[in-house]
Amino acid sequence: MPDLLIELFSEEIPARMQAGAREALKKHMTDGLVEAGLTYAHARAWSTPRRLVLAVEGLSARSPDVREDRKGPRVDAPEKALDGFLRSTGLTRDQLQARDDKKGQVWFATIEKPGRPAAEIVAEVLDGLIRDFPWPKSMRWGAGSLRWVRPLHSILCILSEESGAEVVPLEIDGLRAGDTVRGHRFMAPDPFSVTGVEDYQAKLKRAKVMLDHEERAEHIWHDATNAAFASGLEVVEDRGLLTEVAGLVEWPIVLMGEIREDFLDLPPEVLQTSMKEHQKFFSVCDPKTGRIVRFVTVANRETANHGDTILKGNAKVLSARLSDAVFFWENDLAVARDGMEKWRAALEHVTFHSELGSQADRIARIAVIAREIAPQLGADPKLAKQAAQVAKRDLASEMVYEFPELQGVMGRYYAEAAGLPAEVAAACPEHYAPLGPSDAVPSAPVSVAVALADKLDMLTGFWSIDEKPTGSKDPFALRRAALGVIRLVLANGLRLHLDRIIDAGLLRHEIEVHGEEQAALRDELLAQIARHGVFGAAVRTALDRVGGDGPTWIARIVDRRPDASDDLLAFLHDRLKVHLRAAGVRHDVIDACLAMPNADDLTLLVKRAEALNAMLATEEGENLVLGFRRAHNILVQAEEKDGVEYRFGPDPKFAEDPTEIALFAALDTAGAAIGPALEAEDFTTAMEAMAALRGPIDAFFDTVQINTDNEIVRRNRLNLLHRISETCLSVADLTRIEG
Repeated sequence: MPDLLIELFSEEIPARMQAGAREALKKHMTDGLVEAGLTYAHARAWSTPRRLVLAVEGLSARSPDVREDRKGPRVDAPEKALDGFLRSTGLTRDQLQARDDKKGQVWFATIEKPGRPAAEIVAEVLDGLIRDFPWPKSMRWGAGSLRWVRPLHSILCILSEESGAEVVPLEIDGLRAGDTVRGHRFMAPDPFSVTGVEDYQAKLKRAKVMLDHEERAEHIWHDATNAAFASGLEVVEDRGLLTEVAGLVEWPIVLMGEIREDFLDLPPEVLQTSMKEHQKFFSVCDPKTGRIVRFVTVANRETANHGDTILKGNAKVLSARLSDAVFFWENDLAVARDGMEKWRAALEHVTFHSELGSQADRIARIAVIAREIAPQLGADPKLAKQAAQVAKRDLASEMVYEFPELQGVMGRYYAEAAGLPAEVAAACPEHYAPLGPSDAVPSAPVSVAVALADKLDMLTGFWSIDEKPTGSKDPFALRRAALGVIRLVLANGLRLHLDRIIDAGLLRHEIEVHGEEQAALRDELLAQIARHGVFGAAVRTALDRVGGDGPTWIARIVDRRPDASDDLLAFLHDRLKVHLRAAGVRHDVIDACLAMPNADDLTLLVKRAEALNAMLATEEGENLVLGFRRAHNILVQAEEKDGVEYRFGPDPKFAEDPTEIALFAALDTAGAAIGPALEAEDFTTAMEAMAALRGPIDAFFDTVQINTDNEIVRRNRLNLLHRISETCLSVADLTRIEG
């Protein structure tokens, strides 16, 4: 069985595209070979800046012969049907066979497809792949029509066995496949031929090309950390940068250089970001002080002076870049020490969204929300408001304009330079968190208040203008904002009525969008919604307090905003389901808990869901649900049939069977435990008390007939079923549990 080796040699492939290109080459090539009838043992793809490589081991030498019986129309079918069948098979009528079928005689065609040699199939599949390769961006060059990410220079495509290697016959746009390759652009540019995968790898290594991208990354990290360790320093780990740099070189040479003394007072984040973004340098820090004092660069060739010239050139460019950073830093510090008023004014002219105002408008809303929720988080309302007012001012700074990824980070430095409290400074970077599922969640009360306010303003703002995520589209990252709210609440054990905050936020946007200036009515409305979270009732109460019917926009709020409020809370619940499913909580368990009161209190909701999930994982819990469902279904059917409700207290004196009496006692015991446990939010105890009903309920149904001829006993037993249902439903809505 031959081995297949393919190399597509081109000008430099952007590092960010190499991983996707490797996967595309491997997947599309192997899928095409398998679809054509070939099998293989193993496949692996590699990449360097100048080549994409695929090795397929144990490829079958040819595809198998295929014989297929295809069923056609009935023998007495119209001629047009038969003609269509003949065209689809490529046969003539005398080549068909009439066979008996369930509905009479039917024409059958026997189609035989002889196998093809592997070289023919490889050429066909590779031709289609190269012509339609899924590059994010591609280009044409010269007079040809072929498109590739960069000009494609040569194609290596050989099938090798112990007896020798065979070049696959393939020509695309003037490029003929061969068995020759080139090594490093500068150190080994001459072509050489190869006979197989092992020969190819060995000769490439001698030609100063390290083929494996993982090997290059490991080599860079090993040499960089060793060089830093020898000087008592540490390389700042950056796996993303390491992957990118490994995609920029074929023969990595690690060099460590000095940073000029006058740049060392820049914040380490500035040094690291500038060196990474502009020159792809790794930062090297002093572990004792945390200061970045050196850099590591990776060259693509060996030099006679061991990289000294390369280092000098890089240091010169770095000095120019860091001189700009020093200029930005000093200018920004001057503004910060002046109270950052210049930036506050500048943000009034920066549009956040055409329908949601400027960045300054958004900051003002966040400050109000942060101040309102601060007491519930244990934060000082004044500090929370102040932190919200300054947390985003660095967006107008020169440093953040140059390096947007430093927003928040620079805000902390500027807040400290302005002499603001430590809690306020810490909130500047922390209020953006969490940005992703692995991001840390802030715990400082002031930071949490501003972070929540930031995300809730985003959500209520875009819901107020009906700009919600649809399908896979989420241009404003609202799903991320919702997950951020959830993680902030759960990680800090916060007890918030989110519906009230959402209602107030939607109302605030409505008033702001329509430019209403009735301060007394606005403030009263917001106060009522903050207390009750119900639009209609809050609006009526507010109108009564200030007198009059209010302006016309009140009617719009009453008619439209409750729907938006419910929809946004449902959106948060959907995100919570995704979050909890990842933690092993069943979706029907979450639904059962969402149906209970105070579902907008996410901490309470999750406590209930986790306790119910744990109970259902036990045999008692699973069987209890079956008993509950049986009781609930019988009760519902009886009420529909009789046209009455069996919801009055059952009386033990009408009990006839010992299991019936035992069930009364068990319900009394469970009720006495469940009520106080729910009051104390001890859902585990409540679930355990409910699960204890499993045995008495099973025994009751095993021995007692509900629909007895004695009408008094029947009614009493149906009322007893209602008590079972009522007891269980007080803990969670078990009707929503599946299975």
